[in-house]
Amino acid sequence: MPSFWRSTRFRVAVTAFAASAVALGAVSVWFVLQAQSRLENAATQLADADADAVVQLLNTGARPADLTLLVRDSIFEVTDRSGRRLVSCPVLRDATLAAYDAEVTLRPYEFDRTDLASVGCAPKLRGLDDDLTVHVVHDTSGHSRYDVFAGAQIDPEGQAAVDSARVVLTFGVPAVALLIGVIAWLAVRRSLRPVEAIRGEVAEIGAHDLGRRVPDPRTGDEIARLAGTMNTMLARLDEAVTRQSRFTSDASHELRTPLASLRTQLEVLLAHPDRLDWRQSCENALLDVTRLQDLVADLVLLGKLDHAGPGRPAPVALSEVVGAVTAGRSGIDVEITGTPVVGGHRSRLERLVRNLVDNAQRHAVSHVTVTVSSEAGQAVLTVDDDGPGIPEADRERVFDRFVRLDDARDRDEGGSGLGLAIVADIARAHGGTAAVEDGSRFVVRLPELKTS
Repeated sequence: MPSFWRSTRFRVAVTAFAASAVALGAVSVWFVLQAQSRLENAATQLADADADAVVQLLNTGARPADLTLLVRDSIFEVTDRSGRRLVSCPVLRDATLAAYDAEVTLRPYEFDRTDLASVGCAPKLRGLDDDLTVHVVHDTSGHSRYDVFAGAQIDPEGQAAVDSARVVLTFGVPAVALLIGVIAWLAVRRSLRPVEAIRGEVAEIGAHDLGRRVPDPRTGDEIARLAGTMNTMLARLDEAVTRQSRFTSDASHELRTPLASLRTQLEVLLAHPDRLDWRQSCENALLDVTRLQDLVADLVLLGKLDHAGPGRPAPVALSEVVGAVTAGRSGIDVEITGTPVVGGHRSRLERLVRNLVDNAQRHAVSHVTVTVSSEAGQAVLTVDDDGPGIPEADRERVFDRFVRLDDARDRDEGGSGLGLAIVADIARAHGGTAAVEDGSRFVVRLPELKTS
């Protein structure tokens, strides 16, 4: 079982937590900064309006000392060009607005509360007991005799809302990100539960339990398709193992028969050396050895075909292969239409044609017809004989290994039942098919090789 820290659900949960924390954190920071910027911009606009009002009064000839009565509910300061303060509202002691360009914090002890009652400016400051932070802007009078500094307070309710949002988001974003991580953990664990069931079932399946199948969650998602693929693979393995076991059993049986015959002949010959013809006995034994040799060669070829990987096909003219196989044989009519070229192994294609021709000659009454043609991009090889034909129910089974039919075609004179199986495997290895049509007509279709 994989380590907890390396499990998929842990990694997905951590990834979901980190991604959501970064995304929510970035959005939260942007939201707070935008809200704070809006509050500061609003205060700056108010301060600009107050500064413009003071400048307009100064430009019309008003004296700085009169501004406290003319400008109501504003925070401002006027200095001359040397920086000497001429008037301020509120009446500032140690602090000055002129020392700042953007922001200043006024504390209660820094302005004269006794003068607040005698002046008309900034009446809202009379009940102020806490620090006051204002945004300050700078302007000059039209004749440049005075510098005007005006300040405006950020909306307290808006600032309180932004501060509250900052606190909530500071603690809320990690909590929400953690919740998303937990949800991702639970979702992945639930999603991977069928995968664990599939893994457990596959771990218990052995070479003798290939008939078992993994559970199908029937959810229609990727895991369901994985289960379907696993079951398809197990079905193919089961079929392959069953076929291999049947093939081994059939091969053992086929090998046992000539070996038993050969051993019997040798034992009889040794037991009665003076009663048997040694030459005839050796000829019979040689026939059995030849049958064994042919059978082993067929088995080796089938093994190669079963495990043959894709190779580079060589161009092979099918008409030349047919001509080479049928040369010197009597009772065979060859009809060639066109010159189809296929890609593959010449020796194996010759074996395919030879097996079909041998099979046809064994079962033909008088003659065999071999035809080569092209049809829809395929090379078509047809081998037909005038024999009794194969029943329709056996036309697919005849290509199985070690199959011998019990009808009139079963006159194979020592055949092992592998000839047509080799034909089907060679055709399949070359990307083609082999089939029986109209009883005694064997048709092999191979893809033609595209030539430039």
